[in-house]
Amino acid sequence: MDEGMRLAAMEWFERGNHDIETAQLLYDQQGYTDVIAYHIQQTIEKYLKGYLVLMEQRPPRVHELDTLLNLVSRLEADLYAPFIELCEKATRYYLEERYPPGPPANYSREELKADLDLTWEFVWMIRGKAGVDINNAIE
Repeated sequence: MDEGMRLAAMEWFERGNHDIETAQLLYDQQGYTDVIAYHIQQTIEKYLKGYLVLMEQRPPRVHELDTLLNLVSRLEADLYAPFIELCEKATRYYLEERYPPGPPANYSREELKADLDLTWEFVWMIRGKAGVDINNAIE
């Protein structure tokens, strides 16, 4: 594998780590549910794009997670079924009610907890498939 591509993928993963850790921290601290949902979406998007880069494919400039998951599932079919509903839902988190007018979205904490747990599962699965220690890969 090209070292430049590997490093670029690790940058995507590192930023995805920031998002999942931020989502978890906000959840644990009773943070705003719309912001937690946004970071869930960002985590998944960055991990999907990072995996595509790792596989030497150029990710499209989209935010629709089902589109990205479809591309990744051509390489890793076992990722599709467990995560397609999460990807569809998290795309809605990104698109719905992020800007005025109107109040910010207020999602159920129970629903977000389930989505956050599934997002962590997704992150760990991608980390395993990437075959690298994401936390120590960028120097």
